[in-house]
Amino acid sequence: MSTAANDALPPAAALDAQIAGLLAAMAHVPQPDYTTLTAAQLRAAMAANPSPFAPGDEVAAISDRTLYGPNGDLRIRLYRPHGDAAALPMTLYFHGGGFVACGLDTHDNICRTLAARAGSLVVSVDYALAPEAPFPAAVEDAQFALDWLDANAASVGADATRLAVAGDSAGGNLAAVLAQLARRNGPQLRHQLLLYPVTDCAGESETYAAFGRGYFLSADAMRWYRRQYVADAKTALDPRASPLRAATVAGVAPATIVTAEFDPLRGEGEAYARKLEGDGVAVACRCWPGQVHGFASMLGVIDAADAALTFAAGQLRIALR
Repeated sequence: MSTAANDALPPAAALDAQIAGLLAAMAHVPQPDYTTLTAAQLRAAMAANPSPFAPGDEVAAISDRTLYGPNGDLRIRLYRPHGDAAALPMTLYFHGGGFVACGLDTHDNICRTLAARAGSLVVSVDYALAPEAPFPAAVEDAQFALDWLDANAASVGADATRLAVAGDSAGGNLAAVLAQLARRNGPQLRHQLLLYPVTDCAGESETYAAFGRGYFLSADAMRWYRRQYVADAKTALDPRASPLRAATVAGVAPATIVTAEFDPLRGEGEAYARKLEGDGVAVACRCWPGQVHGFASMLGVIDAADAALTFAAGQLRIALR
C-alpha cells in the first residue's frame, strides 16, 4: 500500500496558505446552530450562495437522463470526454453533501475534470437525500444506478468490462459500499476512487478531536449529518452505512483513497485504507498536506484541487485502460 496513513496521528503541519485565506474569509460567516438546523434551511443557505469555484475541464458532451429508481425519479448526468473511442470506460460518481445536501450541479466541476483527465465516461447520480429518504435509500439508488449502467453500457457508448465507482465524502461512502456489495452480486468493478470518504457512521476517529473545529467541516456538522442519515446506533453499525464495520473487505475492487490533513474524516478514511490492505486489497492512500475536507471541489481557488483531481484521474485511467 502506498499510504500516508499511520497508527498514531502525526503532528499537524501548516495549513496550505490558500486554504488559510479561505478559512479566514469564512470566519466572519455565522455558523449554523446544529441543535435546531433543518435540512431545508441548510439547502436554502447553500442555494443562496453560488459556488465561487471554477467549472472544471471542458468535455465533449453532457446529457441528463431520468430513470425510475427504487425511490422514484432518479436523475443522472453523463459526461463524455473528447476522443473517438467507440466504447469508453465508465465511472459511476456519487456526490458529497453529508447524505443531506448537494447534487448534480454542485459537483459538476469534479465530474467534468475526472471525465476529461481519466478519458472515462462519468455518470453522476442524484440519489435520494436524508432526512426525507434516510438510510438505506441512498444505497438503494446507488445500486440501481450501478446495475442500470452495467446493463445499458452499450447504449451509452461504454464498455461494461471497464467500470469503476467513485465519490467524495458521503458519496465516497456509497462508492465503498457498492464495491463491497459487488463482490457478491456484481457487476465486476475495476476500481473504487474515494475522496475523503465517510466510512464510519457509528464512531469517531482521533481526527474528530484534532480537526473538528475551525477547519471547514466541523465535528458538530458531521454528527448532525449522521443523525439525518441513520436512525439509531444499531443502524449505523450496518456495513452498508459504515463500510469500515464490514467483517471483511477481501475481494473488493482495488482502491484509491485521498484524505486531507486537516479533515475530521481523515482518520476513518485512512483506517479504511488499512483495512483494505489488511484483507489483501491493493490500495493507494494519499493524504494531501495542508488541506481540509472538500478541497477537491475548490478548483480555481485552491491549487491542490487541480493536483488532487489529476492524481485521482490518473489512478482511474490506469485502472480502466
